[in-house]
Amino acid sequence: MTRSSLRERFERLGRVRGIDPVRSGSRAIVSLRLSGSLDGTKSVEAVIALRRRGAPTLKAKRAVEAAMEGAANVLELSTVEDPHALAGDLRRSGFVLSVVTPLSIDVRKLRDRLGLTQEQFALRFGLELDAVRNWEYGRREPDAAARSYLTIIEKAADVVQDVLAVPVE
Repeated sequence: MTRSSLRERFERLGRVRGIDPVRSGSRAIVSLRLSGSLDGTKSVEAVIALRRRGAPTLKAKRAVEAAMEGAANVLELSTVEDPHALAGDLRRSGFVLSVVTPLSIDVRKLRDRLGLTQEQFALRFGLELDAVRNWEYGRREPDAAARSYLTIIEKAADVVQDVLAVPVE
């Protein structure tokens, strides 16, 4: 599907009015990809689903176009009520949703799963002990970079440890 045919589909739809926005939800950074062939896609419906979650129309349209072309795309949505609901809307439109930055990480559960004390966890992964304690006790939330790093630790702690360890010869 070319850009012009997508534009024509928008024009046939006419002026879009009455998009019912999601009333409440959390911020999420997401990525889209095509779930199959272009034949079954409903690009306009996908744009509307993203628009309902707070994406500006032009950014939603560009993200959908990029997904249709197989290109990388990332989009910030301000009001995602439930990632599963959004994923369902996009699946029906022929797209697959991925959450790029996790909404939250349970640091204590991760640390317990690895069998480490707070101090061992901080030392092993190059974190400040006070930060680990603040995250676990709910005094602070990890910022986006820390959430990304914690997600990598959660998925591949051994690899992270191997990368950080410098052998002494």
